[in-house]
Amino acid sequence: MKPALLLVFGIISTIAMTPAHAQVYQWKDSSGRTVIADTPPPGTATRDARVIGDRQPVSRSDKPAEPTAEGPKTTAEKDLEFKKRQQEAREKAEKNAKEQKAQADREENCRRARGNLAALESGRLVGTIDEKGERKAFEDTQRQAEIDRARQFIAEACK
Repeated sequence: MKPALLLVFGIISTIAMTPAHAQVYQWKDSSGRTVIADTPPPGTATRDARVIGDRQPVSRSDKPAEPTAEGPKTTAEKDLEFKKRQQEAREKAEKNAKEQKAQADREENCRRARGNLAALESGRLVGTIDEKGERKAFEDTQRQAEIDRARQFIAEACK
């Protein structure tokens, strides 16, 4: 008794679901409102109608669909593009890191050059170490030459 009842119920539900597979149309009427109906739109609006419920929306127009030059991308192509974007991002990050390091080096060199200039202009005893390893104080002309060199370096490097 149960198998027969299940069979009858299955047949009835199949028959009842048949109208649910009817096409549904969507279009814009003359006042710009969206209309959804189970019958196609009247008159010229037919070409602008779209069937709802299909797997892909079908445009009802007079123009044939233009074929695309490229089809859908394969997984390998997508993977290749992803790796390319990753490589570009990595290169950009490396470039930014190098630029930041170079900027930090320039700032450090400028800081040291300004410190050296301040020491030379302070009037304290400043000098170098000669070939024998002995300290040798700058004379006034040497001091002035070093001050000029330090100012020139600061002017060029510390912009």
